[in-house]
Parts: sequence; structure tokens; C-alpha cells
Amino acid sequence: MTTLANLDQKTDTGRSGVPFFYRLRCFISLVLGLRRHDFRSAAKFIAVEYGHLPFLSRHWQFLKWSLRQLWVVIPEAMPMLTVAPRVSHTPFWLDEPNPLENHPWQLKPESQLPNSVHTVVIGAGFTGAAAAYHWSKRAGSDQQLVVLEMNEAASAASGRNQGTIVMGRYFTMVRGTVEPYLAKVRSDLSSTQRRCLAEQFADVYCKAAYRNADLIEKAIGDEGFDVDYARKGWVQERRADQQEDLAESVSDAARTGNDDWISIDPESVYRESGMRVETPAGFSARAGTWHPAKWVWSLLTVALKSENVSLFTRTKVTSVEQQVDHYLIHTSRGLIRTQNVLYAVESFLPKLDSRFHNVIEPHQEQLATGTGTPEVMPCNNSITGKFFFGGRRDETLFIGSDSTRVPDHLAGCNKPCRFLTKFALSEYKRVYGPFAWRLTHEWSGTVGYTPDEYPLIGRLDDQGKYMIGGMAGSGSGVAFNAARCIVNRILEQISEPDDYPESFFGPTRILDPTAHHWPDQDESRVLHTHGEPLSGEVPTS
Repeated sequence: MTTLANLDQKTDTGRSGVPFFYRLRCFISLVLGLRRHDFRSAAKFIAVEYGHLPFLSRHWQFLKWSLRQLWVVIPEAMPMLTVAPRVSHTPFWLDEPNPLENHPWQLKPESQLPNSVHTVVIGAGFTGAAAAYHWSKRAGSDQQLVVLEMNEAASAASGRNQGTIVMGRYFTMVRGTVEPYLAKVRSDLSSTQRRCLAEQFADVYCKAAYRNADLIEKAIGDEGFDVDYARKGWVQERRADQQEDLAESVSDAARTGNDDWISIDPESVYRESGMRVETPAGFSARAGTWHPAKWVWSLLTVALKSENVSLFTRTKVTSVEQQVDHYLIHTSRGLIRTQNVLYAVESFLPKLDSRFHNVIEPHQEQLATGTGTPEVMPCNNSITGKFFFGGRRDETLFIGSDSTRVPDHLAGCNKPCRFLTKFALSEYKRVYGPFAWRLTHEWSGTVGYTPDEYPLIGRLDDQGKYMIGGMAGSGSGVAFNAARCIVNRILEQISEPDDYPESFFGPTRILDPTAHHWPDQDESRVLHTHGEPLSGEVPTS
């Protein structure tokens, strides 16, 4: 039986004896290869890692850290790397043939947009495809829905990720992002009341995300989707200085019944992921993996079998004009009149609605794939380290890093930085030891963050405009269930539970906090009921 102790004897992860001139060549190449986004990432790194220090101290600490990375850490990982003659910027998932490419024009060049429909969905990613799927199961034949996509289905964030079905963020993480925002907008509450309210937000989010994962699994089984689905969990490394926080988060999860989040010891970390660590790690036990683009295409394929769903790709929406009792959707192919519109565009929303500048913030993330994996790394797993994320799919290794704010106009950009790929590879070497890896694909994409990193799901006006967005990189943990709930609201179907009440998820929470209808808070009701909802507005399972 392999243990961590005898693994140390098998794999040399120490200094590799890299020659001086090789090290120098790597150093020069790294410095000359730096791009504008690398400096954005550096600024965020300084704020996160050293923000508690005085100005000069934080930059001195960063200088020492970065010089060590450039001269020691990354050059010692570079012998592991070979680069294909032509590295593709097409995301790995989108190498698969897209059955809905240029739909419907590919098969029916004479197709035209309808003049008037019941509902328009803008965006054909996780959210838009889910809305179409649920609509096809619930709406009447006279209730037409049109999905508009400016590129191809799954071409944006939904086709550019690592292929993990997340269980959403764990309870303590949600509380930790919501509570500081409440301090800014709910100064009328005591700190105890804000803590209670933040815990309510976290509990509602987690319960909805758990149902989301179960609904995804059920849909895959019921429909027979071939999306390479597996459910093996997600290992998240925690350093020695993070152990107290890890213990608190696991305790919170058990206390509130949101118990997907647990702690596993180093031996279990090795067994689940192959990573060699010295301290316990966090583990999202019911997280899964899939082919995200196939998931989107499968949902849309089923939806399009219904006579009340249509998809038009390569059709850019330029504006949404509100009329007295309807909306005019202006597109690159003409106008559509509709009673309802659902924004399912995530980080692109500020381009359509200027109110969402600094509300839905585009954050750029980057991934690379290639052949060659650590032998000890299981297939179909997901991992996160201090500065990297990824996983293995058969003989393909995903290496990702970064989550940095970019300007609104760069939403959807695909400009990966080779420095970040090399840096993330060196992080892999730290926990796996040396292995050979051949880089074949490298791409970037953007996800939408809100100021409290909590999704915005609900109505945007008093007529028929809705949104689902701000999922902070956890779109697979929110979109399917959220689309179900919004479709039910549009169709005025109340037979199913609604997991995204406006008091928690409504956009006015950020757009106009003073007018938002906040959930009731009671400082005596800090969660201790093993997951019982705290508000009458929150449905039970």
C-alpha cells in the first residue's frame, strides 16, 4: 500500500539542479513575456496576500516572492513542459463538434427571426440552455420562447471552464462575502443582527445549490444525456495557517446541515486527488465533473424538440427597449417584440445595461490543457490549490489560475497569458512532483462577480424583465435550478418550490439597497437547526 511516507522516497520534488544559464534564460523569457493582465493579477495578489501590511512593506514582500518565482520556482518546473507547435486558443471542450453550430442557418439558410414571442432569453450558456429546457417541459404550445446567442451555444464562460459541477460555495464562504457587504448597506443593524442575516443568506444559497446538483443529476439520468458525468468530489488544499478557518467552516457546515463541506486528512487527500500535502484539506464531497459544452448542447437539443422553443445563434442583441406593455429586442438580424425578457449573459450584462457597471464585475480566469498527467492523479476529479485549480479527464490535465477584475469591455475576452500557465504548472509540481506535460490548449474567459459575491436572480422591473447572473464562478452550482425558478415565475406556476426568493437574491439588493425588501432578521435565530430554513419565504425540500 502506498503511503505518503514511502511516496516521498519515490518522487523527488526538491531542487532539480537546473543549470544557471537555463535558469537565466527562463527568467528573461518570463519577464519579457509579461502582459498587461499579468500586472492586473499581480495587483490583486498584493492586495490579497499582503494588503494588511504598510504600502512599502507589502510591495517589498511581493518583490521577494516574485523574484523567487521567476528565478527559482518556475524555472525548476520548466523541464516538465513542452509546448505544441501551435497552441490552440479554442477551449478544450469546444474541439467537440457542435451539433447546434450556426443554428438554424446552417440547415435552414432562409430562417428569420419571429416578429413577436412570449419570452426572449439572451444568452445560450448554462442559464439560457436551462431556461429553454425547463420552458419546453412547462409552457403551453402558444407560449413561444426564443433564445438569442451572439456567438455559438456554450461559447462563453459555459464552454471555457474546468468542467466541474460545483455544489455552490460552502456556508462559511458565503457568509464571509455577504457579511462585509451588509456592514456597508445595513448600518441600521447591529453586528449580531448582520451576522444572523449573513447566515440566513448562506443557508438559503447552499440549500438552493444542493437542490441544483440533484436536479442536474436527475436530468442527466432521465434524459440519458451523454455528458461524461461523474461525481467524485472536489479537493481544496488548505495551508497550515488556514487550518483554524477550515475547522470553523466544517463546524458551521455540520451545525447548519450544509454538510457537503468536510475536512479530510492528508492520507485521504492523496487518495482522492494524488496531491501530497501536510495538512488537512477541504472536500466538497458531492461535487462532480462533466463536459460542460455537451451539457448545454444536450439541454438545447431536448428543448428544440418542443414546438414552443427556438434558438438563433450568431444573433447579437444590441439593446432592449421597454414599451408600455412589451419590449423591443434590437438584434443584428432585426427586431423581436416580447412580453418577457431574461438576461442570461453573466459578465456581459454591463454592456447591455449600464446600471450593472460595478455590479456585475467581469473577472478573467485562465485555463490550459495538455497531455500527460501525474500517475497518482485519479481521473474525473477536481482540485484547487493556493494559486491554481484544475483536474484530470482521461489523459488530459487541466491547469488553471487567476480570477482578476477586468474592464467591462473585456468581458468574454480570450487572451491567455503564458506566464500564468507556467506559474500554475509550478504549483502542480509543488504538490505532485515532476511529470511530463505537453501544452496543447490555452484560453481565458470571464465570469460575473457581484460586490457581495452572491447571485442576482429575479425581476429587474415591474413588467417582465428578469436576470440570472453574478454567480462568481459557480455557475454550474446555480444556473439550472435558478432557470427553473424564473421560468416558473414567468409562467405563473407555483406548484414547485422556489429556491431563490427575491428578498435574498433580488437585484435591488445591489442596485438599490435602501428599497430592497430584505428578509426578516432575528438575532435569536442564528442557525443551529441542522439546516432548517430561517425564513418563512424559504421553501422546504
